[in-house]
Amino acid sequence: MREMGSRNFLDLVAKNIDVIAGPLIALVYPLYASIKAIETKSRADDQQWLTYWVMYSLMTLFELTFANVLEWFPIWPYAKLIATCWLVLPQFNGAAYVYQHFVRPFYRSPPTSRIWYIPGKKNIFREPDDILTAAERYIEKNGTEAFERLISRADREARVRRSDYMIFDDDYRY
Repeated sequence: MREMGSRNFLDLVAKNIDVIAGPLIALVYPLYASIKAIETKSRADDQQWLTYWVMYSLMTLFELTFANVLEWFPIWPYAKLIATCWLVLPQFNGAAYVYQHFVRPFYRSPPTSRIWYIPGKKNIFREPDDILTAAERYIEKNGTEAFERLISRADREARVRRSDYMIFDDDYRY
């Protein structure tokens, strides 16, 4: 009888290994390792754990997005556990691998960098780029009257926008 009870317990553990080991592997150990990485001067462990947390976030978003579909795949929790082990365990260094082979090339590729291109200013330390300097340049180039017309036109447009919002708000009040 005692043997039957221990076997049932082992069956229960085997069937729920993802529930037991998942949080330990996915959260507790990475949290501990991340704190250790913060305290070292090594860039490699910082990269490993920052990349892990990015991958963990993406996995979580994937799970949340496709929860109804994933319910149909009973193997999903075990696949996630294996993928998490690969990302976390230092023997595999999976998160760093993902960074080196997927994230870094994507981030450093020229087409991607053009998407986030923000033009730099010439003579950044000689020419201040604030609203007053821009107004002064406009006045020098176009004259005071042109500047006053520009201000009054902007003021009229702002009043029209505000009145449009007020009409919109009045239409939808309860």
